[in-house]
Amino acid sequence: MSNTALVVDPNRLPTPAADGLDAYIARVNAIPLLSAEEERALARRWHEQRDLDAARQLVMSHLRFVVHIARGYLGYGLPLADLIQEGNIGLMKAVKRFDPSVGVRLLTFAVHWIRAEIHEFILRNWRIVKIATTKAQRKLFFKLRGAKRRLGWLSRDEAERIAADLGVRPEDVVEMEGRLGGQDVAFDPPAEDEDDSHYAPVQFLPAPQADPAETLAEQDAETRRLEQLEQALETLDPRSRDIVRRRWLVEDDKATLQTLAEEYGVSAERIRQIESAALKKLRRHLAEAA
Repeated sequence: MSNTALVVDPNRLPTPAADGLDAYIARVNAIPLLSAEEERALARRWHEQRDLDAARQLVMSHLRFVVHIARGYLGYGLPLADLIQEGNIGLMKAVKRFDPSVGVRLLTFAVHWIRAEIHEFILRNWRIVKIATTKAQRKLFFKLRGAKRRLGWLSRDEAERIAADLGVRPEDVVEMEGRLGGQDVAFDPPAEDEDDSHYAPVQFLPAPQADPAETLAEQDAETRRLEQLEQALETLDPRSRDIVRRRWLVEDDKATLQTLAEEYGVSAERIRQIESAALKKLRRHLAEAA
């Protein structure tokens, strides 16, 4: 999506990455709130005249609410700055579609868009193994996350009530509850992590020395996979390759969308578009090479 489609260039807005999280929150909280009359007037200017300055004022005056909504998703272990950035994109999408003639305040309309963008970000990044891929699973995922703050393991009656509420099978609720209860576990944690090392998957595998031929075959296969990945990366342009490496292939200090956006002089949304297109190209190349 282009910056025009977002009505406001994200680079013209304050960002947690640029200001620092505490300074950003203080800054957006200092932006005056709009009265209902002011909001309607600005919304009409955008809706009827495509006045970008009016759209920007609408976005700026609602940034504090994005922070409030994003705080509600801290339990997923993702950086608040990234949650806010995604929520801001949802806010800009809402402003683009807001029609003041409907008679509701912008915030009421925008909450859905802000939450939807944060949900998508969480589902892309919360776990290495994606636990919710269909629309029904996504709805169930967030419903159960809220329920699990109040309940222990669900009883059969509770599972059936949630299933009836969401229009899914009780078995689907139980399966999703099991996925939520799991954790990403390091396959082979460092030796100093004694508690984790006792239960790591590597401890339950046969010793590599048990079958040297199998070990060699696996090493060859791993080498081929790495070579195929390197070959796939070479099909990307230098900017796309750099973005993928720094977002996905480094061990520590993974770059944020905003950091890369500032380095390349584009918006965070544009970096995300480049990243998405590059990953699709890599998947196609690897599938063809398999």
